[in-house]
Amino acid sequence: MERNTMTEQQTINRQVADNEIDLRELFMILWKGKWIIVSITFLFAVGSVIYALSLPDIYAAEAKLAPTEEAQGRGSMGDMGGQLGGLANLAGLNMGANQITPAMLAMEILRSRKFIAGFVERHDIAPELLAVEKWDKSSGELLFNREIYNPDSKKWLREVSSPRQQEPTAWELVGAFRSHLSVESGEGSPLTVIRIEHRSPIVAKRWLDLLIEDINDEMRERDIEEAQRSIEYIEKEMVNATLRSTQQIFSGLMEKQTQTIMLANVRPEYIYRVVDPAVVPEQRAKPSRALIAMVGTFLGGLLSLFVVLLLHVVKKQR
Repeated sequence: MERNTMTEQQTINRQVADNEIDLRELFMILWKGKWIIVSITFLFAVGSVIYALSLPDIYAAEAKLAPTEEAQGRGSMGDMGGQLGGLANLAGLNMGANQITPAMLAMEILRSRKFIAGFVERHDIAPELLAVEKWDKSSGELLFNREIYNPDSKKWLREVSSPRQQEPTAWELVGAFRSHLSVESGEGSPLTVIRIEHRSPIVAKRWLDLLIEDINDEMRERDIEEAQRSIEYIEKEMVNATLRSTQQIFSGLMEKQTQTIMLANVRPEYIYRVVDPAVVPEQRAKPSRALIAMVGTFLGGLLSLFVVLLLHVVKKQR
């Protein structure tokens, strides 16, 4: 028993000694290749700094929005919706579980290709989207890449290969705009945060204000058109209605649709109310140049260690 114990102890001591030798050998290998490690790490550090400095400053404008009563589904059809929901619950149906509110619909429309394409065309922001070379901080003006776009003649001059065209298509503009747009809704919170990124903080703030205004106008026009069609239909049916009770129902529906049109025309913030308005950002949102430099230096250090060990293995095999 004692002999087995001594054998196990000797084995453990031998393993510890081997590990110490391995670590000492590894340290000696790295020490011999210290100039390779320093050189590669230095090159990566310099390269990452140069790359970080070459990246343009990107500014982000944010606005926090809260849905109005119309956006939460308590607008002109709120009372009727509540009555129908009560009847459905009595029948054993759950209508509220997957209910799509006007606020949810507005957010999907905001991200949709049709709305974004119309937004870019309506406000003529395609050059600001694709042809900006830099933003002059002193004058606050945008400088365009004249090899891509001539701001004087307002013509596109870029050279592209098929299937892309010299003048950007709606498909390309939508993809470019989506890369600047971010929409986040908090879990369990009705608030929505919309974020626009651009090289110019002034442009970012202007785009965001226009975007909020346009989505409110879009939802307002949709509701007004729907209410007007409903009124036209109700007026036709009221002519043929003979029962007094039926005429009263039609009158109530007419009143609801008229109320919808009135509220839509009165409230500028129809679907979303701005809780925290956008301001012109004074600090850049990205890039994080210090982080880029640190990551580049770290990767250079790892690569240099790998190179030294690889050279040692090759030398040893030879």
